[in-house]
Amino acid sequence: MTPRHNNPSPRNTFHQDLPLNPTPRSQSIVESIYSQSQDSESSDSTAASSIDDAHIRLLRSGVYVPTVTFFHEDTEDLDLGTIAKHAVRLAQAGVAGLTTQGSNGEAVHLTHQERKLVTKATRNALDSAGYQTLPIIVGCGSQSTRETIELCREAMTSGGDYALVLPPSYYKAMYKPESLVEFFEEVADASPIPILIYNYPGAVAGIDIDSDVITKLAKHPNIVGCKLTCGNTGKLGRIASAVDAVTPSEDGSGFMCMGGSADFTLQTLVVGGSGIIGGLGNIAPRACVRIIELYKAGKMDEAKKLQAIVARGDWAAISGGIVGTKSALETYYGYGGFARKPLPRPNQQEAVIYASGFKELVELEKSLS
Repeated sequence: MTPRHNNPSPRNTFHQDLPLNPTPRSQSIVESIYSQSQDSESSDSTAASSIDDAHIRLLRSGVYVPTVTFFHEDTEDLDLGTIAKHAVRLAQAGVAGLTTQGSNGEAVHLTHQERKLVTKATRNALDSAGYQTLPIIVGCGSQSTRETIELCREAMTSGGDYALVLPPSYYKAMYKPESLVEFFEEVADASPIPILIYNYPGAVAGIDIDSDVITKLAKHPNIVGCKLTCGNTGKLGRIASAVDAVTPSEDGSGFMCMGGSADFTLQTLVVGGSGIIGGLGNIAPRACVRIIELYKAGKMDEAKKLQAIVARGDWAAISGGIVGTKSALETYYGYGGFARKPLPRPNQQEAVIYASGFKELVELEKSLS
């Protein structure tokens, strides 16, 4: 278990032999690595990374992108080459880290083995492109404490640095008031990697973890952050203040208090949050990063104007879900494909509608390239 320390190391003081501003290698290198069959099983002990296991990839204030999982159109098998190239594209845009196995990653459509392959492909792609210090957070939510711990262990052996954990919800009516606290504490006790609490009521039968519970859980040495997709910036502000969260200008306690959507990036920062874990970063990572840069530079008027454009684009992502996001990636970047069934494949008219929702944002994104 890797505990969170109250006084974290200053940013970029670890792995000093590695480049802080790496120059990515050619895409052909990434493609050659991921031409392998997804049926092949490489040893978990060699999958993690080229960095010594004793070191930690620190989480820092910024934008974290829950990556899309790509599939071959004809078979729905994992498209590991595109997964790898997409990870490198996001790293090149300046994001602080990536998240695999989230809602955008269709984790609920993947087997355990496929989850491991996606994280391995992402870690290996980042390492090969010179981004060895970029952390990966892995979605590890499940309905039982036992399987959640198993997913945390698999995340670590596949190259993940942190686990993002939803509360279980299937037997919600039978839980006692203390059940969720016990769940997170037991997972944190057993997980070989630090965990972040994921509060997303829409995905877990309306369970909405309050600020008192998250603040209590934050005292656990292996619980290092939270992601609030509930959109409650008041709750976010209370937690950030109580735990002395990381901000763009201060390391604080090391605890990461993250907004869960790009449409309230600036609001998250204003109330003392650490940044966002937002799916819109798959479409426009530079625009999302730029908001944080402007805020840190004290350019609030510019940040607000940019936030408005990002919020309009994020509404397209929220409305269209992963189907719309993949369709827009296909339209504007030439890759994306389709989600796994039973999610529908958009027809031509629907694809045009999805593209129009992102048009303003993509124009902004390309202007920042």
